[in-house]
Amino acid sequence: VQLQAYGGGLVQAGGSLRLSCTASGDNLRNYHMGWFRQTPGKEREFIAARSRSGSGGNAYYADSAKGRFTISRDHAKAATYLQINSLKPEDAAIYYCGASRVALSGIDQANHYLYWGRGTLVTVSS
Repeated sequence: VQLQAYGGGLVQAGGSLRLSCTASGDNLRNYHMGWFRQTPGKEREFIAARSRSGSGGNAYYADSAKGRFTISRDHAKAATYLQINSLKPEDAAIYYCGASRVALSGIDQANHYLYWGRGTLVTVSS
């Protein structure tokens, strides 16, 4: 599986972004897809995930992400999206998409993801 994340950029605080992750190489319907972010010196932080179709296709969010982040999938395009609204300076990070096939209980754990995209940088100006 190869993943490519894009859509990051420089945005003013209060603005919105939609990050995209496209995938190839396998049937992504069989994978949970997640978004994480990372800043220098910190561990990769879970933001949101959407489970594979066979597990209900449900969305899961970190508590810090509820309300401003929305994850969606388009199986026809093998794409996963992360809509971020009301951006804050603390949202600045490299955002990564990942693909996982482990149990749902690990959907928020970065070390449970098999494949990662390169990441896309989000910068927020105050």
